[in-house]
Amino acid sequence: MPVLVWILYDISDDKIRSRVSKACKQYGLERVQKSAFLGKLEASRFDELAVKCQSLIDEDIDSVYLFPFCQEDFRKIKVLGQGFDPKLVNEELLARFF
Repeated sequence: MPVLVWILYDISDDKIRSRVSKACKQYGLERVQKSAFLGKLEASRFDELAVKCQSLIDEDIDSVYLFPFCQEDFRKIKVLGQGFDPKLVNEELLARFF
């Protein structure tokens, strides 16, 4: 059963950041901020993406956060202010998750 996933990162090197972004997209996640992706993944794919990201980053200076959520917990999320970049996220995308 797929889980909802947030991927957030802080990566200083442009090439590495681009590779992590590309990996998130290859796994079917949607960019919702410059350094944030959202989507649904099977548990095994979640683990694969974690390993992939770990292999791409410099763990001494970079950070990647992978947060799985069950649907019930995800519905409890509150977004305050301008939570999503309007250039990246439209109402159709938000409707799929909220």
